[in-house]
Parts: sequence; C-alpha cells; structure tokens
Amino acid sequence: MVEKKKARAKHRGIRGAGSVYRRDDGRWVGSFIVEETGKRKYLYGKTQQEAYEKLQNALQDQKQGMLATGAKEKVGDYLTRWLDVHKVTLRISTYKRYQVVLDKNLIPALGHLSLQKLAAQHIQTFYAKLVKEGISPRTIKMVHAVLRKALNQAVRWKLIPRNVCADVSIPRYSKHNIHPLTMAQAKRLMEVSKGSQLEVFITLALMTGMRRGELLALRWAHVDFATGCLNIHRNVAYVTGYGYVEDDPKTSSGNRAIPLPQLVIDLLKQHRSKQLEVRLKAGSKWQDNDLVFSNKHGNYFSLTVMYKVFNQVLIEAEIPHMRFHDLRHSAATILLALGIHPKVVQERLGHSQISMTMDTYSHVLPSMQQEATDKLDILFREQEREQE
Repeated sequence: MVEKKKARAKHRGIRGAGSVYRRDDGRWVGSFIVEETGKRKYLYGKTQQEAYEKLQNALQDQKQGMLATGAKEKVGDYLTRWLDVHKVTLRISTYKRYQVVLDKNLIPALGHLSLQKLAAQHIQTFYAKLVKEGISPRTIKMVHAVLRKALNQAVRWKLIPRNVCADVSIPRYSKHNIHPLTMAQAKRLMEVSKGSQLEVFITLALMTGMRRGELLALRWAHVDFATGCLNIHRNVAYVTGYGYVEDDPKTSSGNRAIPLPQLVIDLLKQHRSKQLEVRLKAGSKWQDNDLVFSNKHGNYFSLTVMYKVFNQVLIEAEIPHMRFHDLRHSAATILLALGIHPKVVQERLGHSQISMTMDTYSHVLPSMQQEATDKLDILFREQEREQE
C-alpha cells in the first residue's frame, strides 16, 4: 500500500507583505500582489537576500505610488502611442517636429528595446553614435528633450519606475551669441537691400522686430493701411523632413498690433502693387493665400532663396555674417538704445514677460544706466543753479 505524502502546512503571511521562496531550479523568488492590477508580480535573485531586497524595494515603491505596473512594451510602440495621445495638447509645428524626431532618430535607434529594460547606457551609446555621424549638439539636445518628455510621462503612467534620461549626458551646446547691428549698419543694410527680393522683408524685420515665421505668415488682411497698423496672428515654421507648418503664436502675447512708420506703410503699398504684377503673370498657377511675402505662385516664400539673397545683401553692405533672426535682436537693441521703455519693447516683440526682454538685451542696459545718470545730473544741476 502506497503511503500518502503528508501535505505541507500552509502558513498564511501578513497580507500585502509578499513572500520569498526557492524554485526547483535553484533561483530565489520574491512575489507579491500588485494592488493596482490584483495580479502577482515576481522578482528573481541568485540568493535569498537578493530576492528579499528586490521584494522590499518593490513593496516600498508600491507604498509610495512609484511601482511600475505597465505591461511589456517596446520603446518604439510606446513613443508612437505617447505622441498620438499628446497630439491634442501640442502646437501643430511642435507635433510635427516631435514626429520627425521619433521617425528619424529615436525609433530607428531605440524602438526595438523593451521600455522597461531601456537603460541609460543605451541612450548614451546612441548619442555617441550621433556625434560620430556629425549631428550637431543642438539637434541631439532636441532629441534628448523629446525622449525625456516621453519617459517622464511613462513614469507618471507607472510604466517604468524612473526616467533613465536623468543619468545621460548630452554634448555641450552653446547658445548663439547676440550680434545686433549698430544704427549705422541697420541703415546701410536697408539701403543696400533696396530693389532686392528682401527689401520690404528686411525693412519690416528691422522696424518691427517680427520673427521670420511671423513675416512669412503675414497676410494682407493683417495690414490695416487706414490706421497704419500691422496685426500679428500667425507664425510659420519649417520642419525638416516635413515642410512648412503654420500655427498660432506660442503665447497669447504673440498676438499683437504694431504701429508702422510711414516709411514702412509706403513700402508695403509699393510691394503690393509689384505682387499684383507677379500674380497676373502667374495666371491660373497663382494660389490665392493672401500672403504678403510669397513666391511667384502665391505660396510661402522660399527659405533657400531668402537666405541666399540675405547673405548677398550682407556681403554687399560689408556686414559680417549674421542670422536673419539677429535683425529681431537689432530692432530691440536699437529701440532700447533710443531710450524706449522696455515694456513697450516687450509688447512690440511679443515677449510673454518683461523679464525675458530684460534678460535677452541686458547688454544694452549699462548704456541706459549711464544715460539715466547723466539726465539726473543735468536735472539737479539746473535745480542748484535756480536756487543760487
């Protein structure tokens, strides 16, 4: 008669405390019930102590609400899902930029990895490869910013316990130093640009401080010749790998009205007349987008042509190479140097806060301080003379 084996007595532990035991293959296992899902989670270790420590750490994470409970998912699948979910919260241009970063950089390099197993060394190795390929630090910074943002959301969704981007270093990126034009250079640039495709474009940039994208998106409907005022409501960005993307300004302060000098109003009227001639020549090929600055068919003005002509004008004006965006900085610097109140400059530029204006153009402030000192000196010296 075969003797029946006595069943082992089951000792019920403290609810939620988990348990540690040894498997038949010799590995130690720590297991506990995940409160959020009601499913059992298993943690493995080579020794009883290792399994126990992993169990305690997991229980502590669960207590603090930091336990990653997501199912296994590839980085590429997660990034695609993350961007799709957040599309409604992003500006169109931002969404398109993120999409290009995912499709061109992140998914090809990291998409095959498990989200839960993505490590800092994977990302660091990827960035080192980009550097070897000659990718600029600025681009790598953009890639890193998108990945960090996506992984921060994964942490909030409890798909991963922490964001490994915190352990990754990116190449140093130096911000472009501002090189504004002097008043004499600004006048020279406007003079040399006369008759070129950018005559009005450059003049408007220097007179208003408008961004390149705001100039490209400007419509004739936004120009009020009766009041001599220009209204800014849109912005155009060129996304590499996608094309032109038009959107609202980044902030509400980007929507603004700028009074125009008579010089600019006259130039705009002349420009409109010339554009009508181009429109008639284009005939049925003309696209009626109402753009102030357009190509020969009425679409967005080519950035390639813009940069080519701008560099030619700089050379002819004997002005060192500069970015077109520096015209915006030049406009602000000239206004501040003329003694225009920073609050007026802030509103004209469309900055959301005056601190942004002050921080960006702090190089102008010392001369303004000296001007204020000189005016005070003159004021009180006159007062002393009157008392004598």
